[in-house]
Amino acid sequence: MKGDGPPASVTLQGVGAAPGMAFGPAFLVDRGSVRTPRYHLPPEKVDGEIERLRAAVRLSDEQLGAVRQRVERDLSAPAVPLGGTREHARIIDAYQGMLRDAFFLGEIESLVRTERLNAEWAVRRVLRRVKGSMAEGDEYFRERRGDLDFLGDRIVRNLLGQTVETFAVPPAGCVLVARDLSPADAMMMLVPGRVIGLVTDLGGRTGHTALVARAREIPTVVGAGDATRRIGRGDVVALDGVRGTVVIRPSAPELADVEAGRDRFLSHEREMLATRDFPATTRDGVRLRLLGNIEFPEEAPSLWEHGAEGIGLYRTEFLYLDRHEQPTEDDHFEVYRKLLEAAAPRPVTIRTFDLGADKVPGGPRRKEANPAMGLRAIRFTLRAPALFRAQLRALLRASKFGQLRLMLPMVSGLTELREARAHLEFARAELGREGIAAAERIPLGIMVELPAAAAIADRLARECDFFSIGTNDLVQYTLAADRGNPLVSYLYRPLHLGILRMIQFTVNAAHDAGIPVSMCGEMAGDPFYAAVLVGLGLDELSMSASSIPAVKKVVRALDAAEARQIVAEAMGFGTAEEIERFVRERMRGRFGELVEER
Repeated sequence: MKGDGPPASVTLQGVGAAPGMAFGPAFLVDRGSVRTPRYHLPPEKVDGEIERLRAAVRLSDEQLGAVRQRVERDLSAPAVPLGGTREHARIIDAYQGMLRDAFFLGEIESLVRTERLNAEWAVRRVLRRVKGSMAEGDEYFRERRGDLDFLGDRIVRNLLGQTVETFAVPPAGCVLVARDLSPADAMMMLVPGRVIGLVTDLGGRTGHTALVARAREIPTVVGAGDATRRIGRGDVVALDGVRGTVVIRPSAPELADVEAGRDRFLSHEREMLATRDFPATTRDGVRLRLLGNIEFPEEAPSLWEHGAEGIGLYRTEFLYLDRHEQPTEDDHFEVYRKLLEAAAPRPVTIRTFDLGADKVPGGPRRKEANPAMGLRAIRFTLRAPALFRAQLRALLRASKFGQLRLMLPMVSGLTELREARAHLEFARAELGREGIAAAERIPLGIMVELPAAAAIADRLARECDFFSIGTNDLVQYTLAADRGNPLVSYLYRPLHLGILRMIQFTVNAAHDAGIPVSMCGEMAGDPFYAAVLVGLGLDELSMSASSIPAVKKVVRALDAAEARQIVAEAMGFGTAEEIERFVRERMRGRFGELVEER
């Protein structure tokens, strides 16, 4: 009879974003947008509307304060193996800081007064303007647009008198299902030990949510289409974070297959982790160093568990963004000192902040037509010497507590490198006069992420101590293809001949000058590219913790001479498609289980 028996299983295809297999009851996160009323006010209603807006903002602030206390309590419970509750508190602090920002509120109130817009409409208008400026910025800020949606929804719902959903701590053993997760949602809700899998309707493999999920080793499928519409609360969901498949209400045989696959995956992971303490050395004796990328100090223990030999990229911009005021020199120092002590004797590469003037708390508010190519990173720090000097002084003070390497982002030429070095030496001399010691020598390197830097790598290599190739930006700047734009993302091809030639020239220039060269983009952590990178002569690869065992397995199974031959033959082809096809064939023959899904 129609309708009898359990509903049939449904399989969705998405994008595998964090490896692993999992199954469990679904926990749905409702981040649906709220309908925003739009109307103009009569003049006599404007003052009352301003008061209504301020009351909704105060209520939003109070709600977030209560959430902060509850999340810290819940996530500090012994059943939750996550020691980094500070990062969750910082995210809520950032929201509250924005709610208290006079410029942000002033912009909204101005629209209410000058254009007589209702408060809900004014909130949306201002946030849309801010999001538009972020859309042209770097990847981190494009990802944070989801945070603004979250904040805007909260204010609007309070204006409308609707119940506001707070951050929910997921129940243990659930598969979290959401249309999308903001960076804050990802940091606060992806709790290892509670969330065993993640499925989202939207998103891509290189987005912030995917990065957090990989760092926390939570199997994830993103871009699964209408998963939130098809999955009901409590439905059993099985997912494969490699193949990108999601099975809703799996049958007993399907569930058995997933369980067997999960057991095989975990066994494979244990097998690869058995080499954690082995060096990443090719069969013919070429030694690579595998390092980790982190965004928060709390992520470092996972790196050591996976065999990282140090930290190849620590991004310091989070120090500026998750607060209402600029960090002091002592704020910087405490973070860097703890990180260096925790990693010692391993090296730690700390990148000076990669922000634009409009993103620094308390900084000037200016709109640029194209912030991604505007006043940001090293360009901004050289124009804001007091800010830069505070960070450099803190780094120098912390250098006594471990092996610090200092890295400059977005360098395009020698002038920037020389000016930055002069600031560093000035800060060192200043500390010396104050009787504060620093390490005698701190290696100073640059990110090679602009085509201009790659083109003059031979000159830059003479005046710095190491290179780190940032392929995420190098690829998209070279090919003029935003990988986050679905209309042109097909052009984002790391194996484009132009990219390979840039990497090869950069590596050769570094080695001719006697300095090491690393890679810290997503390309470094993908085992599919490992043979090519070995063949190009990279000295270090830096990646998320979960990527290290698979990359190490490929490196240890290769002959460097064989890898060089693969590169030579690959560069004989003319198109990215031909090169990818050739590399895929060669890699599948040896490492099918690691690259079969590409």
